[in-house]
Amino acid sequence: MLPAAGPAWTPAAAARLLSAADCPLRKEKKKEKGKSNSQRVTMQLRLISWFFITLNFMEYIGSQHASRVRRQGRMHPNVSQGCQGGCATCSDYNGCLSCKPRLFFVLERIGMKQIGVCLSSCPSGYYGTRYPDINKCAKCKADCDTCFTRNFCTKCKSGFYLYSGKCLEKCPDGLEANNHTMECTSIGKKNREEKRKKSNKDESKETRQESKGRAARRQNREQRENNNKTQPKKRKAPNKEQNLAPVDTAH
Repeated sequence: MLPAAGPAWTPAAAARLLSAADCPLRKEKKKEKGKSNSQRVTMQLRLISWFFITLNFMEYIGSQHASRVRRQGRMHPNVSQGCQGGCATCSDYNGCLSCKPRLFFVLERIGMKQIGVCLSSCPSGYYGTRYPDINKCAKCKADCDTCFTRNFCTKCKSGFYLYSGKCLEKCPDGLEANNHTMECTSIGKKNREEKRKKSNKDESKETRQESKGRAARRQNREQRENNNKTQPKKRKAPNKEQNLAPVDTAH
């Protein structure tokens, strides 16, 4: 059957119809293409920005390193020569910068600045720490006079008593402050220590007296021997009976 009567169906009309139907699709594709181009341009700008940021950062690091090298060259001239006192490297301004093997590096304050020195052992109030590259003296706690580590004291400053590696102003309950050793000790232990010290004192007194007696006896013996040597020896009288000539009784 033929279609109902209507507008004439011509190729031009068909082309217009197809063009009208394809127009929204082309617009959508153009829109997506423009969006894609915009995203690609944005990514390129971001990459360029990151490149310049990285380049500037590397230039900054390089300038800092060069400045540090120049500063070290100015402050640490020829560090291996002219060093004294056990220094391996040194500078005129900061003193020792590193130490020879087995020596400890410590900072000493002189006025408003600190000077590095190298010591065979750490001074009072410091403890030694050994590392592969350097040995250092670190500070003990404020109430420690000497310490094994920062948190373990071996001797306390005046006014503090040592107990289990800590320095206390007052000993715990059950312990008594020993003003001689500056430690917190039990009463029984303190009495034993006092008895031992008294016994050692008495033994030392007896030992001294015995030594004096031995020295006096030895001196007397030597004096008698010297006197015997200096006295002239007495000659023995001849036996008269032996010197008499025999008497001949024969007639």
